[in-house]
Amino acid sequence: MKNPERDEQLDAKGASRRKFLRTTAAGVGAAAGVPAAAEAFDFETFFQKNFRSMSDEEIDELTDRLARKYEKKYGKPFDVQATGPVDNVVFGYGLDISRCIGCRRCVDACVQENNQSRDPEIQWIRVLEFERERVVRGFELEDGNPYYDHEQAPAEGMVYLPIACQHCEDSPCTNVCPTGATWEEPDGIVVIDYDWCIGCRYCMAACPYGARHFNWAEPNIPADEVNTNIHPLGNRPRGRGVVEKCSFCIQRVRDGRYPACHEACPVGARKFGNLLDPNSEISYLLKNKRTFVLKAELNTRPKFFYFYG
Repeated sequence: MKNPERDEQLDAKGASRRKFLRTTAAGVGAAAGVPAAAEAFDFETFFQKNFRSMSDEEIDELTDRLARKYEKKYGKPFDVQATGPVDNVVFGYGLDISRCIGCRRCVDACVQENNQSRDPEIQWIRVLEFERERVVRGFELEDGNPYYDHEQAPAEGMVYLPIACQHCEDSPCTNVCPTGATWEEPDGIVVIDYDWCIGCRYCMAACPYGARHFNWAEPNIPADEVNTNIHPLGNRPRGRGVVEKCSFCIQRVRDGRYPACHEACPVGARKFGNLLDPNSEISYLLKNKRTFVLKAELNTRPKFFYFYG
């Protein structure tokens, strides 16, 4: 049974507590010599629920808050859509190594689409160069050269292996996260709630593919280059001190589009689709090509498959 008097008292206590926390945060910042601009305590974000436990109403509040936050920062309106997974869809990626020419256009497209920092630049995709003769028996990622620089690509006698998050079914990164900030969605995409990431980097240590990246500095994205069509679990601008990675362009694929790297590939080496659809492109590859996954011995069960055309 409702007790109006008690509810009023609880509301008053809650308001007092919120006021106390705001005042304390500001006072601590001032005492430590923190500039006034940095003293502002983002109360709503700090006490925000994990995205997985939010109601639809709370998700709407989050998207509105992010839109206001980024519009204020970059001086342009943002379209923030928290589109959820579609039933009977599990996304998978395929890459034809025999076609890849190591041009790195996928890297550039990814940076632009997903609001990665430009200075210092963070790249979610690494393209490794291998001597063809050395990969006859398989790829050892540690032997790949991500720093190659040729006037023309591909270089003679070389093969190229683009690598990003493998979106594992049994992902080591999600198993070690102490706050539950990263998990696998029903459509197979491994995501990060950036507001719950504490920057401990356990996930980076656990990932056998080197696919996670830490923001050591405040990310720098010029206002005229920022992508304003964002998803809270994907390409929203991140802050300093959090880990980030490929999200299969969640803001695109849940809207029926291909990932940006897929569209940018000039030779058609990249394939993408629904693993549960027997008529999809990725399902065709798995049935008709000799595909393999990286570090299969670890049994992480990636949803990123490689093959030779």
